[in-house]
Amino acid sequence: MDDVNDAADHAEPTSHKLSDMPNDAGRRSLTGSRLYPRVTSFRTRRGALTPNQQTSWDRTWPVIGRNVSNDPVDADAWFGREAPLVIEIGTGTGTATAAMAKTEPHLNLIGIEVYQPGLAQLVQQIEREQIENIRLLRGDAVDVLENMVAPESLIGVRVFFPDPWPKARHHKRRLLQAPTFALIASRLKPGGVLHVATDHADYAEHILEVGSKEPLFTGLNDTTGGDSAANRVTAPIGFERPVTKFEGKGLRAGSAINEFIWGKIVR
Repeated sequence: MDDVNDAADHAEPTSHKLSDMPNDAGRRSLTGSRLYPRVTSFRTRRGALTPNQQTSWDRTWPVIGRNVSNDPVDADAWFGREAPLVIEIGTGTGTATAAMAKTEPHLNLIGIEVYQPGLAQLVQQIEREQIENIRLLRGDAVDVLENMVAPESLIGVRVFFPDPWPKARHHKRRLLQAPTFALIASRLKPGGVLHVATDHADYAEHILEVGSKEPLFTGLNDTTGGDSAANRVTAPIGFERPVTKFEGKGLRAGSAINEFIWGKIVR
């Protein structure tokens, strides 16, 4: 896919959210909204919507967006059609999300994000370009998967450039831990696909090590021990990923992008 302008994707780390808490009990003990974590850096960096964003939000969010809750998602009813369902965790400002949705009109795509200004940019793009196959959930991805997504209901999960939390003392906050891999595997249909990308070398090693230990997964691309060329032909979602403006800048500076694609074993 061509480069897309998503320069703000990394301006607010999308994994500064409740899923970064070390355990479920810690998340449930929060006295405030389920939308926000205890991570101070996130709280101090939340921004207000512009007047145009707020107008678009008020007009469109009630139709295409929901906050995290205990109400299971009925995707067919929400989209108004039956189609294979993909979830993207951490949409950022959403230009990559929109690009993928437009190239895969046969799929229903739910994006999960906690950062409202980023969501607002995506809401504006959805409204402006009349993209019909995107819905949005605002909140912690683990909370959403646990409480709103039925087991074996997804054909794909995408996690692109989650916050690496590079300091060792913060590694427990990383989204992609063994329990999260197990949770994602439980929500995928047999044959469904998990696609992860990161530009952080240490996090890449961690992702490969932990993801490869998930017993329900088998590697589909070369990085995970599979045959990329063969599996991309039969996989239910595309392996192609838009290159954001932020990522393109990193590539020109010599950053290495690691991609991991696993499929859920069909028993």
